[in-house]
Formats: sequence, structure tokens, C-alpha cells
Amino acid sequence: MKTYMKLAEELTENTKIVSRDPGDPVEVIAHPEPWKVVGCGNYAAVFLHPDFPDLVVKIYGRNPEGLREEILVYETLGEHPAYSRCYGYGARHLILKRIKGVTLYDCLHKGIKIPETVIRDVDNALSYARSLGLFPRDVHGKNVMLLGGRGIIVDVSDFYEREKCSKWNDLRKAYYRVYLPVFYKYPVKLPYPVLNAVRIGYRWYKKWKRSC
Repeated sequence: MKTYMKLAEELTENTKIVSRDPGDPVEVIAHPEPWKVVGCGNYAAVFLHPDFPDLVVKIYGRNPEGLREEILVYETLGEHPAYSRCYGYGARHLILKRIKGVTLYDCLHKGIKIPETVIRDVDNALSYARSLGLFPRDVHGKNVMLLGGRGIIVDVSDFYEREKCSKWNDLRKAYYRVYLPVFYKYPVKLPYPVLNAVRIGYRWYKKWKRSC
């Protein structure tokens, strides 16, 4: 682990991440080899080193004050099958257990069936977090992975925010009202432009609803 922690520090020092819009994922402008970018969220990017396939480094591109809160969230959650684990951290990064699954977002793109067990697993995981005094939010299709028929939440960075969030409830409703009766029975591969249009449309709809 000491070797990996040193590599993670070097990665963080030599990586440039920009955030062009708070509502969109950050962008990785530069990073050293042989690290690979395996995901980008609204706050941070996640990197994988080929020699350490079971670990990832999450580097914050904005909202660095949220890193400490995320560390505390992982400490509070402890070991739970529906969450990753934090093994170390630095000024801008976290070292996390790698979840080798497929996001629900990518499941829709690839036509992979999403079983109902995923929804139940996430519901139970959120209830568990609330029982520990946390406030789960920002749980959506890009933050939930399917692995072996089970659901895993891969981003807990906003679990200290007390602001109400309906993203998971909205996704849950869409699953039972649209996905389960239609796309589960007749899976199709949805192009990323279509999925992105739905994401943007949903964001504008929520803004309009709040303004009303």
C-alpha cells in the first residue's frame, strides 16, 4: 500500500482537471502514464493503474473542501456490501476500493438488463446510511453500478449535504413505470447522445419545477 500511496501522490501532482460547469462532469486535461481515466463525476475524476487493478484514485477537480467530508462518510459507513471503501487519502485525492461493475447509465447504453435486486440493494443501502446519521443525495444512474446482479453505490461525496435530493426517487419511479415493463422485457441499446439528452432534459425540468 505504501508504494501505491506514493504513486497516487505523484499522479495527483501531475494531473490537471478542469470543471467547466458545475452541472457537468469534470474534464481531465492531462495525466501521467500508465494511469487511465475510468470515470468522471461533477467533482472529481477516477484513475486506474494497470499494476493495481483492485484500487482506484479519485482526484478532486473542484469543491476540494468536500474531500474531507467524503472521508468522514466512508469512515461512518464502514464495511458494507453496497459501498466502496476508502484506504487512504491526500490533499486532493482518495484511494478507494475499485468496483468492477457497470453503471446503470452504461447498462442502458449497452442493452444490459438491470434486475430489480439493484433497486432493492440501493434502497437498503440508503436506509443504512440514514440510520447512521448521513443524508444520502446525488444518487443516480452514473453513481450506481451493477455487479453480479447486485447494486453498489460508488459515489458518497454528498452524503453530508442536508439539502433534499429526489434523483434516486425519480430514477426509481422511472424504473418501475417505464424500464421494467418496457426496456427490461425488450432491451435496446440507447446511444449516448440520447441518454445525455435525457440527462440534460431532466436537469432543466428540475430547475423549472423549483422555479414554479
